Amino acid sequence: MTGLENSVQGDTVSWLVGVLLLIMSVASWVLILWKSWFLLRASRDVSRSTAAFWQSASLADASQRLQAFDRESLVLPLIAATRLSASTTLAGAGERGQQLTRVLRDALEQVLRKLQYGQIVLATVGAIAPFVGLLGTVWGIYQALIGMASAGQITIERIAGPVGEALVITAAGLAVAIPAVLAYNVFNHRIGRLEADLEGFARDLRDLLLTSPEARP
Repeated sequence: MTGLENSVQGDTVSWLVGVLLLIMSVASWVLILWKSWFLLRASRDVSRSTAAFWQSASLADASQRLQAFDRESLVLPLIAATRLSASTTLAGAGERGQQLTRVLRDALEQVLRKLQYGQIVLATVGAIAPFVGLLGTVWGIYQALIGMASAGQITIERIAGPVGEALVITAAGLAVAIPAVLAYNVFNHRIGRLEADLEGFARDLRDLLLTSPEARP
């Protein structure tokens, strides 16, 4: 392989690594900004919606009032799930308490999937971006050494420049990964708090519908 071929191949790999890191960085930052806004709204919605629910005169009244508060549809699906209908299938089998537990669990899983959206992307970027940067660095150092060997003269001055440029790619990989990991951990904490609030509301809602017949839809 000639020096020109080495240079072209090295530039191609470095370009691909750079493009991949750029894509991951843009994707993670777009997701971080959107998720921050979404979880802020979600926290406010859940707090206001649960407070409005318990201040309502009936379940129908609560559903109407929550239309203005539950902008991200995190609480309303739980209320809607409690409207049990007669069924001849296994879904409608069992006592009312068992049916409510089943439908509320399914509704809660749907809501939690909405809250978890994008977390896998942040986790993936945080996990692989440093290794992508390391790949670019290793390949850059390899190409630099090949180039110097073909030139027949190896000095510190010749090594420092190419190796320093290759190490920048590792730094770029870390710069992409660190915000993604930090955001993933912060979002996980916020999602955990919302999950606890929603699970508590679902449990209280089930108890209300079982012990207060007048509250049934």
